[in-house]
Amino acid sequence: MPAPAATLDVQTLWNACTEQLARSIPEQQFNTWIRPLLISPNSQGQGVILQVANRFKLDWVRSQYLDKIRQTLQQLAGDDATVELALAAREKPIKTNTSSTPAAASTISTLAQEAINQSPVAAAAPWLDGQHRLNPQLSFDTLIEGSANRMARAAAMHVANQLGQLYNPLFVYGGVGVGKTHLMHAIGNHLLAEQPNAKILYIHAEQFVSDVVKSYQRKAFDEFKARYHSLDLLLIDDVQFFANKERTQEEFFNAFEALLAKKSHIVMTSDTYPKGLSDIHERLVSRFDSGLTVAIEPPELEMRVAILMDKSKAEGSPMPEDVAFFVAKNVRSNVRELEGALRKILAYSRFNQKEISIALAKDALRDLLSIRNRQITIENIQKTVADFFKIKISDMYSKRRPANIARPRQIAMYLAKELTQKSLPEIGDLFGGRDHTTVLHAVRKITAERSQDSELNQALHVLEQTLKG
Repeated sequence: MPAPAATLDVQTLWNACTEQLARSIPEQQFNTWIRPLLISPNSQGQGVILQVANRFKLDWVRSQYLDKIRQTLQQLAGDDATVELALAAREKPIKTNTSSTPAAASTISTLAQEAINQSPVAAAAPWLDGQHRLNPQLSFDTLIEGSANRMARAAAMHVANQLGQLYNPLFVYGGVGVGKTHLMHAIGNHLLAEQPNAKILYIHAEQFVSDVVKSYQRKAFDEFKARYHSLDLLLIDDVQFFANKERTQEEFFNAFEALLAKKSHIVMTSDTYPKGLSDIHERLVSRFDSGLTVAIEPPELEMRVAILMDKSKAEGSPMPEDVAFFVAKNVRSNVRELEGALRKILAYSRFNQKEISIALAKDALRDLLSIRNRQITIENIQKTVADFFKIKISDMYSKRRPANIARPRQIAMYLAKELTQKSLPEIGDLFGGRDHTTVLHAVRKITAERSQDSELNQALHVLEQTLKG
């Protein structure tokens, strides 16, 4: 039987614990969150205290790793070992001559010293907790990686680790619910963990518009500029909302220039690539496009399966792989829709006290599957594509082959194969009696070009979102 914690040298115990943790926690996470922890015995001698550098890291370690740490330590030292978290003591602050009371002077001095000690991004006063508006649950650790987001994730990791250097600005675009916002919060949370005093702000474009309006009303543009122009990292969501807002665009351009001049970093998201934005000044669009522009695609099948299995496990109700594949094949558009489907299945399972199965998933998602099967027909695809490319719907069936008709027809065939259960011969029949090899050629051609042509990819994404409602 293991010796009690009190009889073991705590550092030896911690070394053994970290060796085990390093095998189960990815290296980057381990080096960021576990390796810096300091251990000491508690006053009762029956457990240990883990000292953490700052409040943010303490909260994160508690929520993400404390259970695993406690379990590992108890395996090594016995079930009676307790684990506590505490902020690491800081050096005594330098005394200052002030007219304040000794207690007040001590408090001010401590805060100032912490601001210096905590971060290489030094400032006169700390960037107040909560101002960054980051969601600590949205991290790189909780972001499922796949081919749909791999390049964007890699670029975001680079930004988080080397602020103000390459990929500035970073412009991420994609449809609704594909993970753009998650990626931005992950960048902010990673930087905040490394540099707790960094001036970081996550904001939606509509809030920036509101701040511009309020600054005008209150004649408080000095305060506005002091806030936005002093940031180390600005994360701004959905910049397409700046369309037709002249003064907002002017102020964002000024903030953009000020931040780049001081080597701060800017990360933006949009529903389309920079040059696809409408009613936004050309000089602003050129700034958006001056760094790195990356797309996040709708998640591919394997990624959708991984998301479902990961999130259901986190909910305490692991989803069998065959069920995950069934749901992933029927819910294709984005992560948000997947999460909605998962919630329905879990609730249905718990309410009916039945295990999760394909039959249960069909019952839980009956309305969603019915709508999908009813709405996405070949005829609907042909009409939607014809409207999008401004051609006649009869051109979908005709034998005419000019480029302005043949291309939309191939796109419609591709979407028919992707979004319906029809076979290649059935699709060919509905496109004017064409051979199945013609349909196969169209599907392969559009599939290959989609990965290379960002404009085609964006057009397809818009069409898919329209067809799925």
